[in-house]
Amino acid sequence: MNAVRSPMAELLARQVLPATSFVASAGVRGGERDPFVDAVLAEDGLSLGDRHPRTLDDLEDDYFDLIITLSPEAHHTALELTRSLAVDVEYWPMPDPTGVGGTREQIMAAYREVRERLKARIGSRFLAPEAEKPR
Repeated sequence: MNAVRSPMAELLARQVLPATSFVASAGVRGGERDPFVDAVLAEDGLSLGDRHPRTLDDLEDDYFDLIITLSPEAHHTALELTRSLAVDVEYWPMPDPTGVGGTREQIMAAYREVRERLKARIGSRFLAPEAEKPR
């Protein structure tokens, strides 16, 4: 629903990719902004600003070199939409923290885990490995 994993990934990717890279996130269905996303991003000094969840139909551009999906439903939808296009589709399975119950701290921990997994995956996919440091 473009309310949790994908907006986090979009913002985190914007932090490391060149400004000339076009990055956009969208969901299969519409959704509402998730306050826990705002809270875990704020811990890193980040903000979605006035960005609200979008669907695929809301995107202004439909040409991409790479589509990254974070849920099985999004992955199947992306494969179906791109079967006649020259675009790479990668699936990065990410847990859905919205199903976690318990205390506020337990819920926040689930959202933090997703944030950290996204950071690691974005870094390993898009950042050059650090040069080996001399001993």
